[in-house]
Amino acid sequence: MSEFWLISAPGDKTNLQAWERMNTVTSKSNLSSNSKFHIPDLKVGTLDALVGLSDELGKLDSFAESVIKKIAQYIGEVMEDSKDKVQENLLANGGLKDKMKCLKIDLISYLTRFEWDMAKYPIKQPLKNISEALAKQVTQIETDLKTRSAAYNNIKGNLENLEKKTMGNLLTRTLADIVHKEDFVLNSEYLITLLVVVPKSSYIQWQKTYESLSDMVVPRSTKMIAEDAEGGLFTVTLFRKVMDDFKAKARENRFMVREFYYDEKELKCEKEELMKLASDKKQQYVSCLGTIPAAHDGPSGTAGYGAASLSEGITVLSSQGPLLRWLKVNFSEAFVAWIHVKALRVFVESVLRYGLPVNFQAMLLQPNRKSVKRLRDVLNVVFKHLDEVAAASIMDPGMDIPGLQLSNQEYYPYVYFKIDLSLLDCS
Repeated sequence: MSEFWLISAPGDKTNLQAWERMNTVTSKSNLSSNSKFHIPDLKVGTLDALVGLSDELGKLDSFAESVIKKIAQYIGEVMEDSKDKVQENLLANGGLKDKMKCLKIDLISYLTRFEWDMAKYPIKQPLKNISEALAKQVTQIETDLKTRSAAYNNIKGNLENLEKKTMGNLLTRTLADIVHKEDFVLNSEYLITLLVVVPKSSYIQWQKTYESLSDMVVPRSTKMIAEDAEGGLFTVTLFRKVMDDFKAKARENRFMVREFYYDEKELKCEKEELMKLASDKKQQYVSCLGTIPAAHDGPSGTAGYGAASLSEGITVLSSQGPLLRWLKVNFSEAFVAWIHVKALRVFVESVLRYGLPVNFQAMLLQPNRKSVKRLRDVLNVVFKHLDEVAAASIMDPGMDIPGLQLSNQEYYPYVYFKIDLSLLDCS
């Protein structure tokens, strides 16, 4: 299950009591997998500032989550030929130890082993400053994503339009890959070769009548050069001055003359454009999967590889195109920022809920898929002393909490935030 609950409860001197109580009751019944969530000693500031920041962080949380989902889904679009490998490319910068920060690790490992990035978000500054830095970072990533995705979508759209021309029927599709120079009488002052689409059921009629549809049709000049499920494409050569008359008579007999004139330069340009667009699109994502030894055995410079794991070996994506590289790097950046926003929210809400001095224990729970309701009930019992009214209202959904603006289903006796790592699911 990719859903996590980030909660907090007041601690004692060592913060062990809240953790041990929660961990004991949930582990005993296998309701969830639990870990402590480490939040550093941040600067508290004033109560008014905390209240205002609480609202801002809620909006930033939703915004950051939407950005990483956009990036994750766009990685899926770019990796259209390898969609089964998208999830393994959704990685975060390892934050376990300084020497591990160059490695990419899976999202669950990052979350369960979360450590605050002191270098990127110094804790000596006010909470407002940290929040603004996170917001600026995520906003810039979203702006760049729009620019890069627009350029890629333009290439992809133009390519699809050209490809559609090669997939229609003989009446509508491009003929650049069908016709050849030798199919036409070229550079003649008097003669011209036309292309006629004939229904399959009318092949015999065409052969019997095409020479008599108008005067001055060259005898035995027809040849079928292509065929699809509906009909065939035939050439016919005639004098230019009877061309309009021939077209009209052909239409009356359900023979459709294509408006096509052989131009070698134009056909070459069309083919080259199709090849260039296909090449440009492919260059945005080029993959070469392989495995190198584990980090302690591997060559120096591991940070340059596209993907890694903490198991026996490291999966790498080499020769990646610029768009895919950018998406992966910035997915990691946005995801890391999002989890720091979650940590900030827990800190601010815990101070507002439990008061000063700051003393709470943040905990990360991964619910067992079959025990979500049972886990919620157990947590409400364990922590009901923190807010008797809220706990009672959860047990009785019909009960109102005077003055409480939040939905009963989202308010619990303990601080609670959900983290859903199902980033590829359609919303």
